[in-house]
Amino acid sequence: MSATDPNFSPWRKPPLRRLLEETSAFATVVELVNSRGVITERSGSRVIRLARGLAEHPDIHALSITDNPGGNAVLSADTLGTDLISRGQEVIIHLSCKDWNRNALQSHAWKLASEGFRNVLALSGDYPTSGYGGEAAGVFDTDSVGLLQMMSDMNSGLESRTPKGRKLRMQRTRFFTGAVVNNFKRLENEVMPQYFKLAKKIEAGAAFIIEQIGYNARKQDELLRYLALKNLRVPVLANVYVLSRPAARYFHSGRIPGVTVTGDLLARVEKEAASADKGKVFFLELAAKQCAVARGLGYRGVYLGGHLQLEDYDRVLRLCQSFAEDDWKQFAPELNYDLEDEFYFFEPDSQSGLNTDEISRTYLASKEGTALSSLRRRTALSYRANRQVHQRVFVPGSTGFRLGRALSEAAQRAGGRLQRGLHAIEQAIKIPAFDCRDCGDCSLPDIAYLCPESQCVKNQRNGPCGGTHDGQCEIGDKECIWARAYDRLKAFGEEEQMLAGPAVYRDGALKGTSAWINTFLGRDHHGQQRSAAEETEEERTDARKRNSG
Repeated sequence: MSATDPNFSPWRKPPLRRLLEETSAFATVVELVNSRGVITERSGSRVIRLARGLAEHPDIHALSITDNPGGNAVLSADTLGTDLISRGQEVIIHLSCKDWNRNALQSHAWKLASEGFRNVLALSGDYPTSGYGGEAAGVFDTDSVGLLQMMSDMNSGLESRTPKGRKLRMQRTRFFTGAVVNNFKRLENEVMPQYFKLAKKIEAGAAFIIEQIGYNARKQDELLRYLALKNLRVPVLANVYVLSRPAARYFHSGRIPGVTVTGDLLARVEKEAASADKGKVFFLELAAKQCAVARGLGYRGVYLGGHLQLEDYDRVLRLCQSFAEDDWKQFAPELNYDLEDEFYFFEPDSQSGLNTDEISRTYLASKEGTALSSLRRRTALSYRANRQVHQRVFVPGSTGFRLGRALSEAAQRAGGRLQRGLHAIEQAIKIPAFDCRDCGDCSLPDIAYLCPESQCVKNQRNGPCGGTHDGQCEIGDKECIWARAYDRLKAFGEEEQMLAGPAVYRDGALKGTSAWINTFLGRDHHGQQRSAAEETEEERTDARKRNSG
């Protein structure tokens, strides 16, 4: 439907789900950052006026409202969103894990569903950087994968139990959930885990993907080629953030986790910003070219952001529409602001400046022969020892596991003293070896024997967040545990399976108890996953018997 259609209403946009799943339309979504304070304050009123103006624009299909971006407190996204959906506007609400535990997230999701919100972007979230009376503590009770899986289960109809044990099935929600991916990274051990986690997000229920801010057309091309290679069919929106000199400087400083402006791009920005209009024409044209490249590459739309006025968004869209169909091919090489020695999954295409469909020969060579042997030799002896211990003791069916289960069952029967003794022995080993925080639901085997509770500020158990820079954590001077895990697993040819399996949730009820006993008795997430797999296999067996009968 266009503005010339007599039935067109700027306040009645088609549902985002229908637009992305049932049409070939190129979608335009604009990100809105809410203000601080109550919505009737001057800054809140400005945001409302902008939002209403954008909603009336015939070429803008949805508005996306952030959730405490940058770890700072701002007005709740659904406050502004309520005004917009009441007028028929499509809204994406960001829902992040940094400020709420899983119960609060579920409660808020029910609130959103009750109020008519359909589209949710599931995020782990930025680590808090401020707060009333000092810096707030991050919650991170789960992550984006866990949130996606929970909302997918809510869409299927959750089961719960009354205090008397009676089963209740909740009414199904109808969320259209999205997720974010950040492949604008320099190192292989950052990029590949991002792709693995993307696949896990899609498996957990992500129905659309928004790419992180980036200024590298070759990496944008790579993302779509990787999805096609892995048969991951999901609509992707390219992130187009309209730069300014202050924004470019801020991004270049590394103070926004996961967003990079290279030295070359910053130099270009500084040159253009010295003009009379402070580079505004250049910045808007650059964004329009990014939109054209995204369309040409095959993205399903763009996700526009930046500190802009209504007329600026309109200017970007009109500029993009003015380009010829194949102009994007000239723009793409201009937008390849890559990092020094940046990792690419595919071989380069010298003609287009993008990629071929051939997987990088250097990458493939690093996974075999002498390169792999060398990597294995450099892998820490402690990691190799932990692999052996795990294989002999903690793998179900092994002799060590049977003995461990028998000892755990005896400890459970004997009561407190023996259980406390085993727990004390466990802690005496695991604290110096792994900096164990006694969570009782251990993910060491999931992350190449690196503890997410003590060594990841966001406690990520389902893959890395998008905030690393050159493999370093966004908080503190330390290497990301998922980058380290990738290197360890790659040495044994196991890196591609590092995120295989269901979403991991830590059971808070197990904190302060023996993780060993919990593993042997099937109380932790490993045991729950085994039970679920066994139950599924039983259902399949029963189905086969019914069909054969």
